[in-house]
This record gives sequence, structure tokens and C-alpha cells, in this order.
Amino acid sequence: MDNKYLGFFKEGNIVIPLFLYKNYKKLKLELDEFMFLIYIHNIGNKHLFDPELFSNDLGLELMEVMGYVSNLTDKGFIKVETKKNEKGLMEEVINLDGFYNKVSLLIMDEGNSKDNSVDSNIFEVIEKEFGRTLSPMEYEIIKAWLEQNMSEELIKEAIKEATFNGVSNLRYIDKILYEWGKAGIKTSSDVEENRKKRNAHKDDKDSNVDMAMVDWNWFDDDE
Repeated sequence: MDNKYLGFFKEGNIVIPLFLYKNYKKLKLELDEFMFLIYIHNIGNKHLFDPELFSNDLGLELMEVMGYVSNLTDKGFIKVETKKNEKGLMEEVINLDGFYNKVSLLIMDEGNSKDNSVDSNIFEVIEKEFGRTLSPMEYEIIKAWLEQNMSEELIKEAIKEATFNGVSNLRYIDKILYEWGKAGIKTSSDVEENRKKRNAHKDDKDSNVDMAMVDWNWFDDDE
């Protein structure tokens, strides 16, 4: 073989795990988005954000590259961050933690047959509410709720309750679900009935309180 052709192979390889190639659609990625992610993962050099390099390497227009970056950022797979390098100079890098977290969750799903029957909608709802990708530990907490036969309906009500109180973390939501479980609350109708009772209780104690649930402390309630 002519040596000039060998040069193509010496430039390096892009490795795509077969597992990801078979399952990328479960991450709700288009094939071209998936290939772009794998390219970024493989280029090394701390994943420096260099659109012109990406454009040249992939044979894409610069606008196409920026389109992929925008789409993958919106989907929670990447973030473009500014950091100091070893020389103390600021540089832009692509953070792939979102991608790696999503892949970890996908592997966990595939590795546990019970997970295959879990509707992922609730995970997406919470990610959207939190505005970020769930960690593997958070995923396990939510999965435990479902395995304890907590309905998605009730979990969504707990998310609303936490958001209404200005809190966005699973510990708070878990406490709400625990208290509701003790009270026998299982549906959105039960939640609404409970809310009315608490409002009435608060009104009896303080006629100036109109929205009891706003300042309800789920961590300190022992009543």
C-alpha cells in the first residue's frame, strides 16, 4: 500500500462502543448528534472548544457545528465552560459530564431487567424541573419510589409541592412523599383534600394566613 494512504490510519481512531451504537436512540439523539458527541469525546486535549477545528475535521460548515453544540447543550449532554489552563490563561472547554451521566443511567437500565419496565417519563419531568441532568444516585432514589409502588401522579404532585415552596432537591421531595405515605395520601385528589384541611387548620390558628402550603416546613413538621 502506498505510504501516503497509511497516513490516514496514523491520524488516529474514533472508538464507538458497540453498546452505545446500538442504544444511542434511547438517549433521544439523532445519529449525526451522536457522532458529533463521540468525536468530541475522542479528540482529547481536554475537550477544548474549537469550532473551526471541528468544522475542518468533520467537513461541516461552522454554522452546522454551532447548531450541534446548541442542540446538545439544550438536551443536557454538554456545556461550554470557561476555565484557566495550566498557564493561567482563560480557555473554553466542552464539559461532557451530562453525556457521561446519561450513558451511566442507560447502562444501569440495561443491567437491571426490572428497570426495563420503568416508565422514564418521571425522570424527564424531574430533570426538566431541576434544569439539569440527574445523577446516578438521584436516579436510584427515584427508581426506589417507583419500586415502592408510588404512582407517578403522586410523585409529580410532590414535585409541584416542593417547587411551590421554592425547593428543588430530592431530599425535600422524599420527605413530602414520606409524610404523605404516613397520612395515607395516594392520589392527586388526596393531596388536594389534605391541602384543604391544612389550610383550614392554619386559618384556625392564624386568620391572616391564606396560603398554608407556602410556608409549610416538611422537615420540621411533627404535628
